[in-house]
Amino acid sequence: MLDLERIRRDTPAAETAVFLDSAGSSLSPTPVVETAVAHLRREAVVGGYRAAIERKDDLAAVKTSIATLIGAQASDIALSDSATRAWSDFFYSIPLAAGDRILMCEVEYASNAIAALQRAAATGARVEIVPSDPTGQIDLLALEEMLDERVRIVSLVHAPTNGGLINPARAVADLAHRFGALVLLDACQSIGQIRVDVAELGVDALSATGRKWLRGPRGTGFLYLRPELSASLEPPALDLHSAQWVGASEYRLAPDVTRFEFWECDVAARLALGTAVDYLLDIGIDSAEEAISQRAEYLRTALRGLDGVSVHDLGDRRSGIVSFTVDDLAPNDVREFLAAKGVTVTVSPRSSTLLDMTHRKLVAVVRASPHYFLTFAQLDDMVEALRTR
Repeated sequence: MLDLERIRRDTPAAETAVFLDSAGSSLSPTPVVETAVAHLRREAVVGGYRAAIERKDDLAAVKTSIATLIGAQASDIALSDSATRAWSDFFYSIPLAAGDRILMCEVEYASNAIAALQRAAATGARVEIVPSDPTGQIDLLALEEMLDERVRIVSLVHAPTNGGLINPARAVADLAHRFGALVLLDACQSIGQIRVDVAELGVDALSATGRKWLRGPRGTGFLYLRPELSASLEPPALDLHSAQWVGASEYRLAPDVTRFEFWECDVAARLALGTAVDYLLDIGIDSAEEAISQRAEYLRTALRGLDGVSVHDLGDRRSGIVSFTVDDLAPNDVREFLAAKGVTVTVSPRSSTLLDMTHRKLVAVVRASPHYFLTFAQLDDMVEALRTR
């Protein structure tokens, strides 16, 4: 069971406002903030190089903590500056040729889709979309029919940015692997709010961010790579950390997933990411998942009870993202109206998930994402504000 009193002490802003944008960039707990600030202060005294050397073991421990969270080994983790960078580094390392096929889900995130279209144009590969089924999740029957030996990679968004469903990653991986395709899981919105175990899911690669449900700082993320894959892939860009210059016309790649990292990084942010993951491990991911799910379902039910409010979440299994619209207010106006009441939400526009939103005839939705540090009374305050609009 969550120690909500302690968690709220560690999240001072949770006492003064209703924060419902953890799917965007969450509120970091005090220990995370203190880790980052302490390292920056140390850098101001001894310089960045020495400060990093002093924390070498702690930096290594960040990967260990992430690996513990997702059921991997530290040697399977490459640290990055965002989920998009981690996703792209893996995706661009997959060899593609004319006639190869890239399968993407209908709820694909814009950054992923743009990268796939760029690579298709450069290589002659084709991007094809697997439709959603009536529940909003990826259609497994359609996927099975589309798979063949020409499919090089299946890209799956675990939890879409514009609504509260969770896609069946294990079922997708099992189907794709029957045809020799790789599975890249965008776990940007699932890491930190639900249990994600890479062994149970069976995916080949996974990308994630630190700033959302993990409650870490911006500018952090990571890539998980199935260990057998590391030696066969060359990232699109290298430096003296990811490879070694061994001769006038020769370089040697790092032997493991380190080849997907650059030497330069925000050390303070990475240390703070480690603190954020440790904070979650201390709380317990199952406790966090239960609390987030309870709050999201409570909010959905309350919003459905309001005249003129439509909830747009789909899926057999739902995440902590709650998407809705208000009949007499544009989503941006809802965001500003609630901000004036001390409630923070955001807007998910059609351009972020173009195919899904177009299919459902949605221009934009208001996105509320309650984390475990919210009280139910605060959710009532948000709903009451909309009731009296």
